[in-house]
Amino acid sequence: MASYRHIPNLLTMARGVMAVMFFVAISLYRYPDEGEGWLWVAIGLFIVAAATDYLDGYLARKWQVVTAFGRVMDPFCDKLLILGALVCLAGPRFLVPQWVEEGRLLTMASGLAPWMVVVMFAREIFVTSIRGVAESSGLAFGAKWSGKAKMMFQSIAIPIVMVLIAIVPPGLHAWSAWTIQILMWTTVAVTAWSGLPYLAALPSLMQQSKSTP
Repeated sequence: MASYRHIPNLLTMARGVMAVMFFVAISLYRYPDEGEGWLWVAIGLFIVAAATDYLDGYLARKWQVVTAFGRVMDPFCDKLLILGALVCLAGPRFLVPQWVEEGRLLTMASGLAPWMVVVMFAREIFVTSIRGVAESSGLAFGAKWSGKAKMMFQSIAIPIVMVLIAIVPPGLHAWSAWTIQILMWTTVAVTAWSGLPYLAALPSLMQQSKSTP
């Protein structure tokens, strides 16, 4: 069993490496069809990387090899992959220029506006800040079920959006554009909602922090 104890941490590091590879691959794509093969490479990398998030946690709990390294690097690699993917989807690679009567209108093939990414970044910074205060005071502050549900939804919604962009360009099919919009707006809503339990726990946490010598 001792020979297996490093596998969860290796999977975590592999997720970080695949996240970087994902960024490289998606940077070689330009909507609608420039470097389309690279978009599929990026989709594959994202799916495999997201799968390791479940696998490394499962193995760490099964083999009882939860480590300080894993506690730090696992959420870091998660955020690197998810938030990095959201930034890419809200970037110029997915910009769609459209001409309307009033002039040139810029929209996003990914259905993701920059402000939506800011909201999701804000949630992560908020939760990370709360966790930092708790742990600095010696208080237990594990991940809540809403955070796990958020990660799962993001890990499913992001590749679905990329697949839809690849096989059914939203500029040509209204149902595809609507599906992408619904997925991205729901992702923002779920992400914001997942921060509410942490917000609700904040008063109690601050009270415990004051009473801790």
